Amino acid sequence: MLWHRRQTIKIILAFLGAFSIACGLISVPAFPQFVPSQANPQVLIEQSRKLYDVGQFTEAVTILQQVAELFRAKGDKVGEAIALSNLSVSYKQLGQLETAYSYITASLKLLNNSERATHRYVNKTENSELVLAQILDIQGNLQLELAKAQPALESWKQADNIYHRIGDRIGQIRSQINIAQAQQALGMYRQARITLEQVNQTLATQPDSITKATALRSLGDVLQLIGDLDNSLKLLQQSKDIAENLKSPTEISATLLSLGNTQVALGNRSRTTSDNIIAEKYTPLNCTNKFPSAGAQKFYQQAAQFYEQAAANSTSSLAQVQAQLNHLSVLIQLNKWLEAQNLSAEIKSKLSKTPLSHAAISAQINFAQNLVCFKQATADDVPTWQEIAQYFGVAIEQSKSIDDRRLEAYALGALGGLYLETQNLNQAEEITQKALLLAQEIKAEYIAYLWQWQLGYILKSQGDVRSAIASYTEAVNTLKSLRSDLVALNPDVQFSFRDNVEPVYRQLVDLLLKPLTGGTQGEVNQKNLKQARDVIEALQLSELENFFREACLQAKPQQIDEIVDKTDPTSAVIYPIILPDRLEIILKLPTDSELHNFTTYKPQSEIESNLEKLQQYLREPDRINDVKKLSEQVYNWLIEPLATELEKKQIKTLVFVLDGYLRNVPMAVLYDNKQQKYLIQKYAIAVAPGLQLVESKSLQRGKLYALIGGVSEERQIEGKSFTPLENVNQELQEIKSEVPRSQQLVNQNFTESDLKNRINSVPFSVVHLATHGQFSSNANDTFILTWKELLKAKDFDNLLRLRDSSESSSIELLVLSACQTAAGDRRAALGLAGIAVRAGARSTLATLWSVDDRSTAELMSQFYQELANAQVSKAEALRRAQLTLLANYEIPYFWAPYVLVGNWL
Repeated sequence: MLWHRRQTIKIILAFLGAFSIACGLISVPAFPQFVPSQANPQVLIEQSRKLYDVGQFTEAVTILQQVAELFRAKGDKVGEAIALSNLSVSYKQLGQLETAYSYITASLKLLNNSERATHRYVNKTENSELVLAQILDIQGNLQLELAKAQPALESWKQADNIYHRIGDRIGQIRSQINIAQAQQALGMYRQARITLEQVNQTLATQPDSITKATALRSLGDVLQLIGDLDNSLKLLQQSKDIAENLKSPTEISATLLSLGNTQVALGNRSRTTSDNIIAEKYTPLNCTNKFPSAGAQKFYQQAAQFYEQAAANSTSSLAQVQAQLNHLSVLIQLNKWLEAQNLSAEIKSKLSKTPLSHAAISAQINFAQNLVCFKQATADDVPTWQEIAQYFGVAIEQSKSIDDRRLEAYALGALGGLYLETQNLNQAEEITQKALLLAQEIKAEYIAYLWQWQLGYILKSQGDVRSAIASYTEAVNTLKSLRSDLVALNPDVQFSFRDNVEPVYRQLVDLLLKPLTGGTQGEVNQKNLKQARDVIEALQLSELENFFREACLQAKPQQIDEIVDKTDPTSAVIYPIILPDRLEIILKLPTDSELHNFTTYKPQSEIESNLEKLQQYLREPDRINDVKKLSEQVYNWLIEPLATELEKKQIKTLVFVLDGYLRNVPMAVLYDNKQQKYLIQKYAIAVAPGLQLVESKSLQRGKLYALIGGVSEERQIEGKSFTPLENVNQELQEIKSEVPRSQQLVNQNFTESDLKNRINSVPFSVVHLATHGQFSSNANDTFILTWKELLKAKDFDNLLRLRDSSESSSIELLVLSACQTAAGDRRAALGLAGIAVRAGARSTLATLWSVDDRSTAELMSQFYQELANAQVSKAEALRRAQLTLLANYEIPYFWAPYVLVGNWL
């Protein structure tokens, strides 16, 4: 009898694993294993289990309350604790998280008070421990959903210890995957990665089972969440193979759903790197800018196939609907309108028969949002806006009926977005206000910021700019408070940085920099200018943290003005930002208390088209005339309006905090046709990923100690071919002659482990790496080549910070002399900023395209010569080296790719 009951538990675990992954978490069995001492509770437990399995959670709650009372009357504290934990899980499915949390707390309290008392059919030492571990897993699950990541981490660590003590390896794997998610939510990326790698190693030794398939799928979902999409696909495919071998339709369906989600993530990544952003048109519910480019479509098509197969394999009506909703979303993105319409009718029918629960209401909202996207794209008469509004209305009433206030707040805001779409602005404002108040009342900040953003957009549309700015400012402040949670947001919120975060910042800057008198005339007041500058700095920080998928950066906002006013009074900081209808520039000059603002009215499409052509022609040595023509245009937009102010202050160094596509073009090449000079001939130049991330300390010249290395030979790594770099040895030899205190690692000796050992043992101030590398807007595609492997952007933290985390031991200068930006990636240079920040070096000198020519060795030799002069800044040293090269090689291809990022002093 006990064996049979254990088999039942395994079946339930398989189902709940499939269900929970759609919500982003692996869970323990809904009903921890036990056998009640009397027949009556046994019958009731089986009834509640069946109700739970078919999604009738309200009815399951009613019966479980009777079970808890029966055990309480018998004085059976362990049985009562288990019943309370089952109530907690059921209330969670109803969306009543606070109630669920109160039940799990009461359950644990009973267990502790009972000193794990013996239950008639529960072994005192092992099975009672198992019950405690499972209840702790449930508690951790709830704590994470309630944004209590640290307590969740502690709960899962306790559960992990128990599983280890009783020898339950699968239970331990589940807990460790959960621990990794809590670590990720806390911004502890490195720890999460180590945890996941250990889990993966353990799984490799486990025999095939449904639990192993579930664990692999869970790990694949976590990797998808943190952006490691290639490894996510590998693990999910392994999970699918095991599920198919074991002939488990439920697990097959769940894994297919996860595979579809990862394919969509790949499509989103492809879309992010190649598509324009028209941020002005983005709102939380707007879909018109979110359709895929040709490069992304193949991923969405693959996802559509996975979702279709998932629905076909599902044995649960709700799980089938969830797969079909994801399929519907992809069909709409692929413009397959007839298929989408037919699938919508099928989903509508199934939703009407689905028992009420948190997941069912989420599906209802998801369905309505898909219909909004369908309507926006096709303008068909069916469905009508009124019909879609009714779906949201039903979701709102259903949320109230089960007291799910989070879903109520989300559905209300979505309804407000629908009224915005139909230009019923008064109704949109009223409903959005209600949604926002409710989200704030329940402290659901990840929902609140959406409706703060939406309200700002509505108020802007009504002409109330002052109130719109206030609402957008609240949204940005809320996003700042959510820094560590942005990659682990509630799954009810469809999150992507490009669609759901970046537009909030850009739209606020757009409003702040609107002239006071409207139109193209008038001035922006200083309060708005300073706030706009702060928002641009915050966007730079947010972009980099999204690049790494963790809140890993330590900003110092107090130093933004000090670094120019006090440390280097001959430098000026230029903040250009590309808005839909214009290029805005904010200029910070030394000792000036006021900021300066300049506006060039050119559409975003024209500016980005110019920059894209310029980037392309710079890599073609025979296009010098085209380069001059295009770079002159950028000079006239970006520098000419500032020229008088720069001359007045006798500025010598320009520091650019660049936006978007501007990052892909070296500012040195901007051409002043009047004076027949490139910008580098007039100013030293540096790039900063926001001044709040720049160390203000100058280089100690007399103490240079360099680690130099690289790969000169042809290599084949991770399916990529790397051509020989014939001039690497000459470059390193010339550097060695300029910096006598140096150590060298070349070819076979240039490995990640060798680099780590050297850096860990010697206090190098300069690390110079002459090897292939690539910068991309995706951290996993940003790397440098070592002899045996590709060193990814996320590993730079481990590599260069090994010796000591103290400021005094930081590497002064990192040089990457043979890198290039990824082809076709509009935001590739974000990877350069990412490496610069991640490395922990105060400054990074890198190339935007690789030049395998003796000119690179000449420039580097001259750069280190100039760097020995204590009176010359790093930016000026680079300028002089580039001018030396310019005198010998007129073509920008040879002298222009070098960019100094970070500290320029």
